[in-house]
Amino acid sequence: MTLPARAQEPGTTSTLHPGSDGAGVVRRTVLPGGLRVITETMPTVRSAAFGIWAGVGSRDEDPADAGASHYLEHSLFKGTTRRTAMEISAEVEAVGGDINAFTAKEYTCYHARVLDRDLPLAVDVISDMVTGALNRPEDVEAERGVILEEIHMQEDEPGDLVHDEFAAALFGDTPLGRPILGTEDSINALSRDRIHGYYRHHYVPPNLVVSAAGNLDHDEVVALTERAFAAVLHGDARPAAPRIGGETVPLGPRTRVIGRDTEQAHLVLGGPGLRRTDERRFALGVLSAVLGGGMSSRLFQEIRERRGLAYSVYSYTSQYADTGLFGVYAGCQPEKADEVLAICREEVARVAGHGLTGEELARGKGQLRGGTVLGMEDTESRMNRLGRSELVYDALLSVDEILARIDAVTLDDVRAVAADVLGGPQSLTVIGPFGEHDFDL
Repeated sequence: MTLPARAQEPGTTSTLHPGSDGAGVVRRTVLPGGLRVITETMPTVRSAAFGIWAGVGSRDEDPADAGASHYLEHSLFKGTTRRTAMEISAEVEAVGGDINAFTAKEYTCYHARVLDRDLPLAVDVISDMVTGALNRPEDVEAERGVILEEIHMQEDEPGDLVHDEFAAALFGDTPLGRPILGTEDSINALSRDRIHGYYRHHYVPPNLVVSAAGNLDHDEVVALTERAFAAVLHGDARPAAPRIGGETVPLGPRTRVIGRDTEQAHLVLGGPGLRRTDERRFALGVLSAVLGGGMSSRLFQEIRERRGLAYSVYSYTSQYADTGLFGVYAGCQPEKADEVLAICREEVARVAGHGLTGEELARGKGQLRGGTVLGMEDTESRMNRLGRSELVYDALLSVDEILARIDAVTLDDVRAVAADVLGGPQSLTVIGPFGEHDFDL
């Protein structure tokens, strides 16, 4: 089913999904000033998830502002004109709810999950944070230490750090190659005025999306949102266009070795992937499932089950507006790193050259289908899907349409995308006690 185009005129409400494939009814309203409200009604649950999404992330930062998106995420929890930091969390937790936020490369989200009867409270608290943040100098300064500790904590977790370092190897000194958290130098250099200016510039109605899912009424969520955003809902601005397309500067393959006195070696081998709207993404998803997506995958069976060389090994993809990445991760004893890396290269080359078997194709499609449906079983996952789709896709695909596109993947499709994504030069990142160890590609 092809879903209708999204209306952009303020005051319009449309049904994006009628709820015919087991999903709830999805409706979307554009408020004055360009603020979008999109909801999914799930009448069989007793909870609701509410989020406000800002179409800004770490890739939007100038080098001088590196880490500003994530810094601002922290700062918005420190107090508003109506609430202290304690009151923000206490009001939601007093009704048994959860409140949190996250920053990504291309967006930021503030969200809460509560009982359905407490949805008005969640709307009010999250909206207050987004529209009424004070970003006081003393709060910005206090949070600076927290963020620096977060950076240090990640540096102490090589299994997490290796993925940031791989992005740096693949994308270089570009916004996509820089860490979401920023660096110690960039965080120390950010002033309160720059943080607050970043907030005032990016957190405006056309750049925001309200998403909610659960036992709710769309019209009520719209009314609650209008009340919470009353001070900024004016003018005839239209919503910002979805973040689609663009050109990323191509980079050559790189090897990046970070010497650390660790008990394990952490490896990521991979290269450029597909942009988010590339129709081949479904074939790439099937490929990733077979190569390293579970216990039956080629990498898991060969490296862990048959040879006992690693506890954790998997493949993964990340997709952005203009590009993507495909990576294979393994964590192993340092003395086994060369052997594990050789096997990873062999399996990647084998898939790139020959594709999958029919049995593997069926298993990969089944795994992707199940993961898609099971990943949308709770209200928070549905809310995330709505908000993210509104910001970065030109249409909200129905569950049936997603499953149909997975089912349509053929062996030829997978072979072609494998040759394209895995057939070229690969970048490599290694963290471990190697010093000048040679890991040339």
